[in-house]
Amino acid sequence: MTSILGISAYYHDSAAALIVDGRVVAAAQEERFTRKKHDYEFPLHAIAFCLQQGGLVPEKLDYVAFYDKPLLKFERLLETYLSYAPAGFRSFLMAMPLWLKKKLHLQREMRAGLDHGFKKRFLFTEHHESHAASAFFPSPFEEATILTLDGVGEWATASVGRGKGNRIELTHELRFPHSLGLLYSAFTYFTGFKVNSGEYKLMGLAPYGEPKYADLIREKLLDIKDDGSFRMDMSYFNYCQGLTMTSKRFAALFGRPPRRPEAPLSQSDMDIAASVQAVTEDIMLKCARFAHRLSGSKNLCLAGGVALNCVGNGRILREGPFEQIWIQPAAGDAGGALGAALFTWYQLLGNRRVALPGDGQRGSLLGPHFTNDAVRAFLAGTKAKFRYIPSEDELCEFVAAQIATENVVGWMQGPMEFGPRALGGRSILGDARSRTMQSAMNLKIKFRESFRPFAPSVLIERVDEFFEMRPREDSPYMLLVAPVQQSKRAASNGAEDGLAGIDKLKICRSVVPAVTHVDYSARVQTVDGARHGRYYKLLKAFERKTGCPVLINTSFNVRGEPIVCSPEHAFRCFLATNMDVLVLENYVLLKSEQPPELKVERDEYLAEFQLD
Repeated sequence: MTSILGISAYYHDSAAALIVDGRVVAAAQEERFTRKKHDYEFPLHAIAFCLQQGGLVPEKLDYVAFYDKPLLKFERLLETYLSYAPAGFRSFLMAMPLWLKKKLHLQREMRAGLDHGFKKRFLFTEHHESHAASAFFPSPFEEATILTLDGVGEWATASVGRGKGNRIELTHELRFPHSLGLLYSAFTYFTGFKVNSGEYKLMGLAPYGEPKYADLIREKLLDIKDDGSFRMDMSYFNYCQGLTMTSKRFAALFGRPPRRPEAPLSQSDMDIAASVQAVTEDIMLKCARFAHRLSGSKNLCLAGGVALNCVGNGRILREGPFEQIWIQPAAGDAGGALGAALFTWYQLLGNRRVALPGDGQRGSLLGPHFTNDAVRAFLAGTKAKFRYIPSEDELCEFVAAQIATENVVGWMQGPMEFGPRALGGRSILGDARSRTMQSAMNLKIKFRESFRPFAPSVLIERVDEFFEMRPREDSPYMLLVAPVQQSKRAASNGAEDGLAGIDKLKICRSVVPAVTHVDYSARVQTVDGARHGRYYKLLKAFERKTGCPVLINTSFNVRGEPIVCSPEHAFRCFLATNMDVLVLENYVLLKSEQPPELKVERDEYLAEFQLD
């Protein structure tokens, strides 16, 4: 038996992943345990979970792999600061303590984090090698083109290559400071959202605007080549040397300062979001077409933070040259932990690889799982009123009936998801047919901006009936956006004429309005029996009751909070929000039956988390 622990830490979304004899045993992000969103500290809790899941102690590990090469990254940091000196001195002073204390002494930190039990050598993969490995090795393809796009690793910000059998080879790369991820983050900052966590908000805001500035971005900010590579005019940006993403020249170009966080959104913000999204999609498509010309493969594997841009992914699938796409569910830095472990097993150790149907990531349901006994033990220590429904069929029928009457359900079942998306393990569920559910869940459950869209979970056997996708087209990880089928759209009859911005939300656009964005798109998750088990049975029960195979599926958390991990986390979130029903494995709690003294004050609860 060969065990390999992969680790990512000290930048964004620290995580750990364990593979044993090539099989992914466990993976989790540190934030889920510490309750600090995007926790970047060394993932002590995630490591402890992975080892427990594998029945291992540090002494028994064969290999420990880290997801990038810190010394190369430090070289890039120093070279960048020296290039801009003295302009970047304040930024340099802020960065150095963490480097001098921890990052430059990573082996020491890792040995301490493993209780000094691991005595062997550590392995370090390059950042984009980790991304590429996380994309190709779990994929269902024997061979594929690989495309990685993110902010920055050591020097690379994007890479193109090929995977075949048990090996990957990266042949082309784009280098810092020219970066699609950092370009998108710059616009995230400029529109008032938090960098490294608000990018998905920018993507969700884009359909409310018009891409009026797209040509301006192409003309002034970027020189884009046919292969998708580009150079940025760095006089408009400040991330190399400053504490902000954009410069005063950037603000002058758009005729306004950056939006203050939490300030009202303007039409300008929406148009800027639409513009950078259009340019991003254009670059993603160019990169994909270039990668295809190099390899000729019909398959594409994607990873890196930009691969979470599911609108761009959907366009690559519909308009690009590839027949099939597989995207790493934990596409950002967290997935690098898994990639480092897989790279070690296949590339460094030379083990044989067999591509599995579907994929080798087990639905990305790789986190902690709490038994009914553990749930009962927790609930017994509270004053909560609950019921136990031992039959899975009866449980699903009961919960489906609750959703069908427009109750909002917190659903905690089986292992927690690895990656940023709730996939039916730690989800908040609602009726996609409701005209009011989208705004109600945003404002009363999630406590977040009203413009944010929700994703649909749909039975895989009916996905092409509701969305413009092929019959039984696989999208289990909620990483592809597709248009709603014309046959499911509602006639507008001119109701939208003259509406702009957030006012577009007033229009009912389809038979599933709660998951239909203002541009008639949806971020689709397909649900199948093999991967999703009980969650699939719940959708089937809802289909029997209503004829509709679609549910709202959003992550089980409030704004600024990591997705819940344990029964305690789920219970407190349930009490602090207007959620109607909580399902913890086979235990069900109704909000209407809970004693008043259990209520958790919303403001008190939100104060525990930093808004993102």
